Amino acid sequence: MSIIRHEFEKMNVTKIKKAKGNKNLTMITSYDALFAKLFEEIADMILVGDSLNMSFAGKPDTLSATLDQMIYHTNAVCTGAPKAFVILDMPFGTYNNKDQALTNAVRVYQETNAAAIKIEGGEDRAHIISHLTSNSVAVIGHIGLMPQFVRSEGGYKVRGKTEEDTQQLIKDAIAVEKAGAFCIVIEGVMSDAAKRISEAVSIPTIGIGAGNVTDGQVLVWSDMLGFFESFKPKFVRHYMTGAQQVKDAVSQYKSDVQDASFPAKEEEY
Repeated sequence: MSIIRHEFEKMNVTKIKKAKGNKNLTMITSYDALFAKLFEEIADMILVGDSLNMSFAGKPDTLSATLDQMIYHTNAVCTGAPKAFVILDMPFGTYNNKDQALTNAVRVYQETNAAAIKIEGGEDRAHIISHLTSNSVAVIGHIGLMPQFVRSEGGYKVRGKTEEDTQQLIKDAIAVEKAGAFCIVIEGVMSDAAKRISEAVSIPTIGIGAGNVTDGQVLVWSDMLGFFESFKPKFVRHYMTGAQQVKDAVSQYKSDVQDASFPAKEEEY
C-alpha cells in the first residue's frame, strides 16, 4: 500500500484556525518520544491524551491520570517530535476553577514545550477557558462525550440524539469559541449534530466518533494501529494489525533464539 505524505509544515494556532474550510486536520495521540518521532511530520497535531491512563497504564478510565504524568509524557513527546504542535490534555481535577486552571496551565508551559492544552466542558467551563486565553494560554475545547465525566454520567453515552441535546452542544461550542479556544474536539456525537455544531462556529472542530462532517479527526494511536485488543470502538478504523504483528515478530525471535539461528555470524562482533 502506498503512503501519501503531505509536505511538512510546522503548525501554529493561526494556521490551525485558518485550516477551517480549507483542509481537514489530522490529530493523533502519542505518549512517548519513539512514536512521536514517527508521527511528527505526518500529523498536524499530536495530543498527549489522558487516554494514556488506559492505553499506557492499563487503568479502566482516565480519571486517575495526574498532572505529573501528563507533564512527564509531554516532555517525552516534545523531545521526540520537537517540530510538532503538541497539546497536553489537562487531567481530571486540574481545572476545577479558573485560578487552579491557570496555575496548572502555567506549570505546563514552564515545564514542557507544549503549544496548547485541552479542557473538557462547554458553557460550564467557558469562564475557565476565558481566564486561560486572556492569560496567553492556547486552549482546545472538548465537548460531547467527555471521558472525564464517565462516572458522573454513568458511562460513555453518545450525545446529540435529541434536538434539545443538539442545541445544548451548539451552545457549548459557541461558548467555548467566544472564550477564546482556537479549536474544539467533538467526541461521541451523532454526525448530524456534529455537522450543525461545526457550522455554528468559525474555529475548526476535530471529530472522534462524530462522523466525517467535522474539520478534522483524532484517534488514539493504539486503537488505529490495532494494538488494543480488548475491544474495538465503532468509530475506530484499524490501519494495521499491530498486536498480531508484534506477537508474530516476538514469536519468530523466540524461535530463532531456541534454534540458535539468532544471532547469525554477521550479527556477531
